[in-house]
Amino acid sequence: MPPDRETSVEAEFLTVVGRFAGPARGAGLVVISVFGVLATPPDALPLGFGLLALALGTAVAEHLAGKTGRGRPVAFALTLVRAAAICGTQFLTAPEAGELNQWALNVLTITAITLQWEWPPKITVPAVACLLAIEVPPLGFEDGLPVVLRVALEAALARGAFLLLLRTTHRIDDLRERRARLAREESLAVERRRQEREYLAVLHDTAAATFLTVAQRGESTEPAEVAEYARRDLAILTGESGPGGVVDLETSLRGVLAESPVKVETRWSPLPPMPASAALALVRAVREALVNVDRHAGVGEARLTVEDGVRVTVRDEGRGFDPAATPAQRRGVRGSLVERMAAVGGRARVTSAPGAGTTVELVWPDG
Repeated sequence: MPPDRETSVEAEFLTVVGRFAGPARGAGLVVISVFGVLATPPDALPLGFGLLALALGTAVAEHLAGKTGRGRPVAFALTLVRAAAICGTQFLTAPEAGELNQWALNVLTITAITLQWEWPPKITVPAVACLLAIEVPPLGFEDGLPVVLRVALEAALARGAFLLLLRTTHRIDDLRERRARLAREESLAVERRRQEREYLAVLHDTAAATFLTVAQRGESTEPAEVAEYARRDLAILTGESGPGGVVDLETSLRGVLAESPVKVETRWSPLPPMPASAALALVRAVREALVNVDRHAGVGEARLTVEDGVRVTVRDEGRGFDPAATPAQRRGVRGSLVERMAAVGGRARVTSAPGAGTTVELVWPDG
């Protein structure tokens, strides 16, 4: 079945049928009863008007049951009483004595058809059989057999059409559920690919920096220092760094600065350990800011300031740009900085103007 938040087509179909089948039958039989009274012989008019009143009262009950969903058994009983009364008095209200009364026949067939859409066969079959037992015997075999065949065929076709539509709505629900499942699977696949990209980027930002440091120092690198770098990198890559899942931001940032494409002047304030996910976002944001300085600022140096809070600022004195004029399809600043920091509960702000340099401010947590 479809998710609870989305009403199934099958349920909507059954609701519509339950709401409108009874009122439509009631309204239709009131109209038929009006014409039946008009064709009733003068001496049987009191009976005709009584049957019309019964039809009106039953129509009101059917309307209320359809609108409120309550009193359906009462409406069902009145429906049978109305059809039985009109069929049982068919010869008294017939326009010509001994003639088949179309009023009774129409009431019988419409009742038999519409009941198939509201109630199961275990209820409708006995109900229709009882109505036929009232309608047919007075007609005799010659006139009664065609009536039985007609009512049985029409009731069967009505039930078949109902089941066909019900099956169709069920298939629609299955297709909707399958589509929703595929959408969920696609969403999970996209998320997995995003995490893989994040992992590869972290690998580049951390382990690659360690490799570069070791390569630069060569034989002078102490094994214990390399082991510490490796533990630091593993903590970030796996999101685990001991109790609380925290890492040293300064150590992670220094690994990025070691491979910065521009010269970086730094100013540090002591920082407490922070969650690996937030440290990762800050590390990647700083790396992206330094890459942007190299690519766009037209200068070869920048200034990195790390303050309590945690607040990290990357400033360059380059050519700058107008953030408002940046095309929407260029997601570098928004995707790499703003959205990345927002995803971990932080904030990124880029301040720039043509000829006035650029400042990238990264704050965690936001507020």
